[in-house]
Amino acid sequence: MSFKVRIVQAQRSVEVPTGATILASALDAGVDYPFGCQSGNCGACKSHLVRGEVTMEGYSEFALSDEEKARGLILACRAVPWEDSEVAWLEEDDLIVHPRRLLDCRVVGLDDATHDIKRVRLAIVSGGPFDFSAGQFASLTFDGCPPRDYSMANVPGDPILEFHVRRTAGGVTSAHVGDRLGLDDPVRVEGPFGPSYLRETHRGPIIAVAGGSGMAPIKSVVERALQKALPQHIYFYFGVRSERDLYLHDHFARLAETHKNLHFIPVLSDDQGTSRRHGLVHEAVAQDFDEFDGCKAYLAGPPVMVEAATRLFEQRGMRRIDIHADAFYTAAEMASAGKKTGAEL
Repeated sequence: MSFKVRIVQAQRSVEVPTGATILASALDAGVDYPFGCQSGNCGACKSHLVRGEVTMEGYSEFALSDEEKARGLILACRAVPWEDSEVAWLEEDDLIVHPRRLLDCRVVGLDDATHDIKRVRLAIVSGGPFDFSAGQFASLTFDGCPPRDYSMANVPGDPILEFHVRRTAGGVTSAHVGDRLGLDDPVRVEGPFGPSYLRETHRGPIIAVAGGSGMAPIKSVVERALQKALPQHIYFYFGVRSERDLYLHDHFARLAETHKNLHFIPVLSDDQGTSRRHGLVHEAVAQDFDEFDGCKAYLAGPPVMVEAATRLFEQRGMRRIDIHADAFYTAAEMASAGKKTGAEL
C-alpha cells in the first residue's frame, strides 16, 4: 500500500510506501528536495504540510519547534504519511530569522488613534539593533504589568518602534497604557516573533485585511511593500465597526494617491448610513474577487474575522501556504484556550 504525496515546487506527485518518509520517497523519485542530515536534526527539509495527515518519527526540537509544528510545519525526513497529502518545502522568504533581542526602551510618543486605541512610540535605549520583518510582533512589558504581545506598526529600520494598543475589558496592560502610561516611561521589548511577515520576493497581488488594531502589522506590511517599490497591486481592506473606529484613513488615502498600485478600502460593519463600503470586511473582499490565483494574503485582527477571511480565500483557490494570518487574542481568550499566538487586540 502507498499514498500519493504532491510536492508543490516539483509540480508532481510521488508514491510513498506505507511506513516510508516523504523525503526518502521524493529522493528515490528523482525530486531535488532540499535536505541535510536526514535524521531530524538540522531542519534543512522543513516543509509546509498543505493538506493530509502524517506522523513524525523522532526529531530534535532544535530542528522543529513546537510553535512551528503547531502552525503546520513538518520535517520531510521524519514525516510518514497516512493518507494522500501535499507538501511544500520552505522558500527563501520562509527561512528569515532575526536575532531575538531584549530591549530597554522609553516612551517618546503617545496619542489616541481612536476612542479605545493608543498609539505608543518607543525609542530604544539599549539592547539594539532591532531587526524584524514587516508583520511581526514583540512582547512588551510595562511597569507593574504582565508582558503582552503587540505588533510593530513601523517599517523595519525605523529608529522609533510603533505599537497600537487597544483597551480590552478587564485588560490590566491595556488599562495601564490607556490611563497611566506617560512620556519617558520605561518599556521592556522582547522579539521579534511571528511567521506572518511580508514575503518580499513574491510578485503576485497582495490582499491585506485588517480589523481594528490589526491595522498595526498590516500598516507595516503595506508601507514596507511600498518602500521596497514592489510592483504588484496591493489591496488593503480595513474593517471597523463605525466611523469613530476608523483611523489612519487620511494617511493611507494619501499613499494610494501617490502609489497607483495601492488600493485602500475601508469597510464599516455597523454604520448603515455611511457613504463608505458597508458590511463585514471579508464579504467586501468576496464581492471584489472571484478567485485569488497568484495572490498572497496578509490578515490581522479579531479571530472571527481572520477565520472567516481564511475560509473565503481557501474556498476560492488560494493555497494555505499563501495565507499569512495573525489572529489577535485577548489575554483572557489565550488563557481559556491555553494558547499563545500572535499579537493582542
